[in-house]
Amino acid sequence: MANSFPSAGGNRPGQYRRTNNDPFAAIRRNHRIKVPQIRVISPEGKQLGIMQTEKALQLAVQVGLDLVEVAPNAQPPVCRIMDFGKYVYEEQKKHSHAKATASKIKEIEFTARIEQNDFYTKLRHAEQFLDHGNKVKLRLKFRGREMAHTEIGFQVIQKAIAELDGMGHPDSEPRLLGKQINVMLTPLPVNKRKPKFHVPGEEELPEDEEISDDEENDDDSEATQPAE
Repeated sequence: MANSFPSAGGNRPGQYRRTNNDPFAAIRRNHRIKVPQIRVISPEGKQLGIMQTEKALQLAVQVGLDLVEVAPNAQPPVCRIMDFGKYVYEEQKKHSHAKATASKIKEIEFTARIEQNDFYTKLRHAEQFLDHGNKVKLRLKFRGREMAHTEIGFQVIQKAIAELDGMGHPDSEPRLLGKQINVMLTPLPVNKRKPKFHVPGEEELPEDEEISDDEENDDDSEATQPAE
């Protein structure tokens, strides 16, 4: 049977060995994946679609790699064919680098009247930043008469915090400072992160990009100013 994709190289499945207090031990891979069907990502990051778990494992064995569950809460779970030992090494190196250097702070900006699609797009970006080990500052700016109903802004921020609780936790309660509500999120440990809005392997944001509503809401800002 021909391979469905070219071999990515690497060690044969099973060469990774678990040690005491291993944060990666809970990640299911190969024969520990018990669900009958999964969504599969190739070693190159291409979507191979939904298939029987047994067939996906055969594909991984053919190229000498592991089948690793990367999004267990998805329906069906998402698995990627990869070199698990190499993945663990790179994650440990990333974690060591993060501890040695101060984490960057990324900003995600909301408005009180944000559309649902924009809201969840921003949450996906926030997840990506948190997954890279960055702190994320959630900021909501009130415009014009919106200051008369600050409770709406707090509802938006609290919902964002709740949706991101699988990736980060707030350092404190959201606070109103001037015309803004601010709260800082700190990423959870790598082995406790549970992404909801993005799948590992998909295209990610550049590290220096920050998300703001300023441009898309310029017209709204003028429209909501009090009359002279």
